[in-house]
Amino acid sequence: MTESIETKLNQLGIVLPESSGPAANYVNYVITGTLLFISGKWPTGKPKGKLGLDYRTEEGYQLARLAGLEVLAAAKHALGSLDRITQVVKVQGFVHADPDFDEHHLVLNGFSDLMQEVFGERGTHARSVLGASSLRDHLPLVVDTIFEIAF
Repeated sequence: MTESIETKLNQLGIVLPESSGPAANYVNYVITGTLLFISGKWPTGKPKGKLGLDYRTEEGYQLARLAGLEVLAAAKHALGSLDRITQVVKVQGFVHADPDFDEHHLVLNGFSDLMQEVFGERGTHARSVLGASSLRDHLPLVVDTIFEIAF
């Protein structure tokens, strides 16, 4: 029998935050068929700033990891249990960056590495990351995610 994701989180010393709600006129998640779409999430605590200006790549990595915890909290709220996730399918990251910053992919590795730590092989996913000249509330990054789920 496979260990539960809750057990895995405990082993990793990870405590999920409370699931945050939407910040405007949209929903936190949508389930259609066997897919769970999580709306864009940002790092816990809503830090402000730009990569390459206010944050170094290593700090951005940790911020992306915190955004991953927010995504997991939203998924748990949507599904009741993270054990229903059968695959992390697609991740899209938006990194609020100085125009000369070019390590967006290394920043988003914080999110990707977390998904692989938690879900193992099921955490490997397709991904895109884009640099953004601005993000709402001057957030350093926003990540949205698509999961495949079991019923």
